[in-house]
Amino acid sequence: MLLNSEIIGHGHYLPTKILKNSDLADIVDTSDEWIFSRTGIKQRHIVENNEMTSDLAIKASMMAFDSSDLRSKDIDCVIVATTTPDETFPSTASKVQNFLKMENIPAFDIQAVCSGFIYSLQVADSLIKCKKAKKVLVIGAETLSKIVDWKDRRTCVLFGDGAGALILGPTEKRKGVLSTKLYSDGSWHDSLFSDGGPSKNQQVGKIRMNGKDIFKQAVNKLSESTLAALDECNLNINDVNWFIPHQANQRIISSTAKKIGISEDKTISTVKKHANTSAASIPLALSCSIESGIIKKNEILALCAIGGGLTWGSCILKL
Repeated sequence: MLLNSEIIGHGHYLPTKILKNSDLADIVDTSDEWIFSRTGIKQRHIVENNEMTSDLAIKASMMAFDSSDLRSKDIDCVIVATTTPDETFPSTASKVQNFLKMENIPAFDIQAVCSGFIYSLQVADSLIKCKKAKKVLVIGAETLSKIVDWKDRRTCVLFGDGAGALILGPTEKRKGVLSTKLYSDGSWHDSLFSDGGPSKNQQVGKIRMNGKDIFKQAVNKLSESTLAALDECNLNINDVNWFIPHQANQRIISSTAKKIGISEDKTISTVKKHANTSAASIPLALSCSIESGIIKKNEILALCAIGGGLTWGSCILKL
């Protein structure tokens, strides 16, 4: 029988420091009303100077272990989706692996920006399906505050820091990851990118974005990929209990939900409190919603994300 990969643990972590819109008004020419009316964001969590992406990833992972009956020695592979690694190398995943004392197993990062967690889910699901791994720790973790241009009011208001984690394991039941669809189109590079890199100019770089391009592409691509993923597993939008899109902007979230025909009361939105945490946004929203009791066992979830590249994709899950 074909194996599926089900969720057997979940966790999340947000830095303790909170930056409200009113705080940003002291940094750039903006206001709470201007930010909230355009983005739906009221605040974001920001790491301290000595906090790194791996610190957030480790804390989210520890919560995931606590929510399951597993220990770190049970994990066969670690995947971290991030666009803000601790260092150019080694991978952030290897630092998580070392801290949690998971010896001699594969550990690697995936860089697909905001779509990174969806990409990671497909890789983890494939490893389990082909029996190369039984238990996979999948993490989305970001410290975007470290690559934000705090003088650019168009972008600095959008981003926050955080991490979310899932542990996937095999099941013969029709649950867990039911389908995934991944895409990329490099011709949209200039719409969302970092203006630095080791090969380009030996700098980390800052986030640069054309908001109008991203809004138009996001709504179309997120809706199309979600419907394609549903079709692949013989489901339709009426079967979905919860829609969990990338938490980039409330207008994108609402417009995408409307386009695919799902109501706002079945759409998970955490962007108001978390802002855009890139690859961490979906696992953060998912774990927080499971922990609070909003999302329950056996419910069907539609996840989707879009990020720089452009990369985008969707995943249908049965919890």
